[in-house]
Amino acid sequence: MSSRNEHILIIRFSALGDVAMLVPVVHALATQYPQLRITVLSRGFARAFFDGLAPNVGFMETDQKKEFNGITGLNALYRRLKAKHFTAIADMHGVLRTHYLRMRFHLDRFHVAHIDKHRAGKRKLTKSSGKRMVQQPTSFENYAEVLSRLGYPIRLEFNSIFPSTGGNLRLLDPGFQEKKTFEKWIGVAPFAAHQGKVLPPETTKTVIQMLLQKHPNAHLFLFGGGKKEREYFSQWCEEMPRCRDASALLHGLHEELILMSHLDVMVSMDSANQHLASLVGTPVVSVWGATHPYTGFLGWGQTLDNVVQVDLPCRPCSIYGNKPCARGDWACLKAITPEMVVERVEYVLDHR
Repeated sequence: MSSRNEHILIIRFSALGDVAMLVPVVHALATQYPQLRITVLSRGFARAFFDGLAPNVGFMETDQKKEFNGITGLNALYRRLKAKHFTAIADMHGVLRTHYLRMRFHLDRFHVAHIDKHRAGKRKLTKSSGKRMVQQPTSFENYAEVLSRLGYPIRLEFNSIFPSTGGNLRLLDPGFQEKKTFEKWIGVAPFAAHQGKVLPPETTKTVIQMLLQKHPNAHLFLFGGGKKEREYFSQWCEEMPRCRDASALLHGLHEELILMSHLDVMVSMDSANQHLASLVGTPVVSVWGATHPYTGFLGWGQTLDNVVQVDLPCRPCSIYGNKPCARGDWACLKAITPEMVVERVEYVLDHR
């Protein structure tokens, strides 16, 4: 049991999916150590995850590109953090910026622990020959291990950032405020940051058409940002009236999370959206191309049963999907058919 004066700083600056995967761990820590004060240091977008997560969880926003850029900025950030008198520091990021902060904390005799990303095991997964297809520790386990070394072992238990009834739809625009009992609400997040994780758009369009045909009372919501995505979303929504661009119509991450909490299923690439849906207890049919769930990035509470992927000797070739295709044809993605995705969606809907 922690004492009231114990105060842990948890550092994870980016990326969106990795910060989202921190939420179940912070929630478990907060509920299992209610006397412990917890501060999460991250970029502004993460406030939607941690504000209101638990009474003993606070959030500090940092801007690494402006206010705290470079060594001068990191020194300023360190002085600001040191003044908070933390009793433990958890570096959940493990990059140059946090290495530097960690060094400063070490020199001042703070209790510090940092993440082990198990890079050696992941390299063996992605070797061009002699692969070792072994499940790597999940990010949740890696985060929890840092806390354990600081003296806070936890049980990984978490359901949703919202109550069991979901987020408050009344906070959204009128067009999103009512879900009829006979309707299916289906989410599709068809894009990702890297080509190695994105289905061909024509495949995704066919998936959407098939789902709307199978479910005449369904509404399908598209999630994602960026100019290219907007163009595809606009075209698909114009052609299919029950298809809506949720990311364009809603106002920010918190509203997207509310809507996701009322979906019957989310279809997502190996991207941040699978983690966002996981945080609100929504089942996810996740699609994997150049990457693989064995890398440890499957969403919280999701199972391999709902993963769509094809077995190829070259898979996985990348941890993040950011490498060029060695074959030159992206077979890992093009071999995934609309029927494969829809079959998994139907399975989830039948078992809700």
